[in-house]
Amino acid sequence: MSRRVAAVCAVLCLAGAVGLHAAGDRWFPPTAADVPGLLYVRSPEMARRVVLGFDAMASDVYWIRALQAFGRERLSPPSHTRTYALLYPLLDLTTTLDPYFSIAYRFGAIFLGEPYPGGPGRPDLAIALLNKALEKQPQKWQYMQDLGFVYYWHLQDYVSAAGWFERASQQPGAPNWLRPLAAVTLTKGGQRASARELFTQLAQADEAWLRTSAQRRLSQLDTLDVIDAVQARIDRFTAAHPSQPVTWQALIAAGLIRGVPADTTGTPLVIDPDGRVTIARTSSLWPLPTDQPGPR
Repeated sequence: MSRRVAAVCAVLCLAGAVGLHAAGDRWFPPTAADVPGLLYVRSPEMARRVVLGFDAMASDVYWIRALQAFGRERLSPPSHTRTYALLYPLLDLTTTLDPYFSIAYRFGAIFLGEPYPGGPGRPDLAIALLNKALEKQPQKWQYMQDLGFVYYWHLQDYVSAAGWFERASQQPGAPNWLRPLAAVTLTKGGQRASARELFTQLAQADEAWLRTSAQRRLSQLDTLDVIDAVQARIDRFTAAHPSQPVTWQALIAAGLIRGVPADTTGTPLVIDPDGRVTIARTSSLWPLPTDQPGPR
């Protein structure tokens, strides 16, 4: 009986803590800085002891907090310096409490690798998280595929990417397109065509979130093609009119374009002071992989 009472009390305490924190989010304004010191428990192993065996429930709570931390930073106003400092510690706690929480590993790696300011721009931490996942499930091809994705897209390390795709293709249940993808990555690394082939394959994955991510990457690649074509016309204009400011109106008047060009979402492109065409910061595709500023 005493064990049952203790278990019930533990559940009630945990539920009360979650409810209290949710109420705190409503009563008190969010903190101005996202720092690891705000974590309730900073040590994953300590967290395992504190939750009294309710590891899965506590893992879900920390996963929700990770999503909230990422969303709050990503949607913060321009005046706020985004750090995403809580993201990896929360993901580490989540996956230590539940070492088989696949979505936390895979989604977490995407969050961590996202270029700043849409994410922390930390592919190294994405790799660390996925390697942690492989320690528990060393034959799970999805984690190896995700590692290949991180090396290819964020680090432009095509040899390592091809190696992970090859390893993934050798695992039980792996799709048959992974092996040729490894060869394409190795032979065409760095070319936009191979990137498009990679994300076209990922856009057919079983997981809806992975398809969505791949489709966004394909839209970014299409936008890069548009930017290249427009930039070539701007360069022609600059060569013919070296002293004239480069504006969309001037390009239209010169007959080089018919109207203000847009990215694949319909958001108009912009010309920076140096005469380079770029994606607008208001676009859902910003930043492109070729335009990844660091924290200010």
